[in-house]
Amino acid sequence: MLTIFAGSMTFKYIDRNYRDSVVIIPGWATDYRIFNCLDLDFNYFLPVDFSPFCFKKDLLAELRRNKVKKISLFGWSLGGFVAVEFAGRHPDIINELILVSIRKKYERGEIAAIRKYLKRNKKGYLYKFYKQCFSNREEMQWFRENLLEDYYKKFNLNYLLKTLEYLEKAEINPELLNGIERIKIIHGEHDRIAPMQEAIDIKSVLTHSKFICIKDAGHMPFSKENFNKFL
Repeated sequence: MLTIFAGSMTFKYIDRNYRDSVVIIPGWATDYRIFNCLDLDFNYFLPVDFSPFCFKKDLLAELRRNKVKKISLFGWSLGGFVAVEFAGRHPDIINELILVSIRKKYERGEIAAIRKYLKRNKKGYLYKFYKQCFSNREEMQWFRENLLEDYYKKFNLNYLLKTLEYLEKAEINPELLNGIERIKIIHGEHDRIAPMQEAIDIKSVLTHSKFICIKDAGHMPFSKENFNKFL
């Protein structure tokens, strides 16, 4: 069960015989295994026991350890906030920024409601949240068979509430990304968690970025078989 908030985390490196590497950052109440269906043209750095609170420090240490000077960042949902924060502070080491299912910010009332439901019935709320992430039964069935029960056990209430504190304060300021030349903003057409308009508003400020809407996709557009062609 996760209890790490400000200590340290490790990264799993997967050499996929590509020239470039990408750091893939998960969203709230998920871990790197949510990306098992991805097939990107990169080597992967995957955060283990992910925490948004120590991500920047631990990623910089990981890159120094592996003598990696340039990376791409793939941030999904909460991971999008983390990716923007890192890229805004270290634009010199970013090849490309890929932001998936992002919002500009969460309202305090939204976070307060989630906090209330979690305290009342953690398992029930998590099931509802995960179900909202997918756009069809087949995708949810894969998740139910492979990750659901383990996620119930792994993410304890204290961890979930603590990461909600991060979401409550997080906000994407597009102007911080003016130093990043290559930015893709990817959103599912039927995202029920992150309103597409917020992503469009971010793109309108980042005029050099590319906005991609994936048809028939929900909050996890990367679960679509043809996701890789959009990159």
